Amino acid sequence: MATRHRISRKRRQQILEAAVEVIVERGVCKARIADVAERAGTSAPLVLYYFESKDRLLNEALAFAEDRFYLAIFAEMTNLETASERLVRLIELTCGHESTADLLREDLALWTELWSRALRDQAAARKRAALDRRWRRTIADIVREGQEAGEFADIDADKFAMFLASLLDGMVLQHFLEDPEAAYEQARDICVGVACRYLEFPVPEST
Repeated sequence: MATRHRISRKRRQQILEAAVEVIVERGVCKARIADVAERAGTSAPLVLYYFESKDRLLNEALAFAEDRFYLAIFAEMTNLETASERLVRLIELTCGHESTADLLREDLALWTELWSRALRDQAAARKRAALDRRWRRTIADIVREGQEAGEFADIDADKFAMFLASLLDGMVLQHFLEDPEAAYEQARDICVGVACRYLEFPVPEST
């Protein structure tokens, strides 16, 4: 039974990886269940067995891509000693740093699909809200750690997280649309500068 469960989990992950690739390449409207199945080396009925519909597959593919991104950023922040170092690194990794650029590009492609669908579809809207809460909570938790350690000013961590998350979302979108004014260094300096000003900690050197 345990072996079957592991095989099932592995197959599900293969399908999600394939879905991310296909949706990023073609967009949701042109991505077919058959395309995902072919990329995953399986059948369309099996894809539907795991995910029921293309809409649910999009939602789960985005959650899968998000989890990969969080694992990548947490791995990069693990050995950083201070909250200010972790926050700055989080900003850098979100602004298009080379170590996460490929993951971000895939993530953003899926996000733009989800944003448009969330305007009309309640399930997509709920998924969007849950993922945004997770993102803001990640920022707010780092801010609270810094406040407890005396690194950051005593401001509302949740409101600041909303502000910074929105700024980062907009900046990374412009960056991957290849806006010349949103190159990595520029995006990073703007977002870090905002964090330093509001949280009142010294501006670090660029990395």
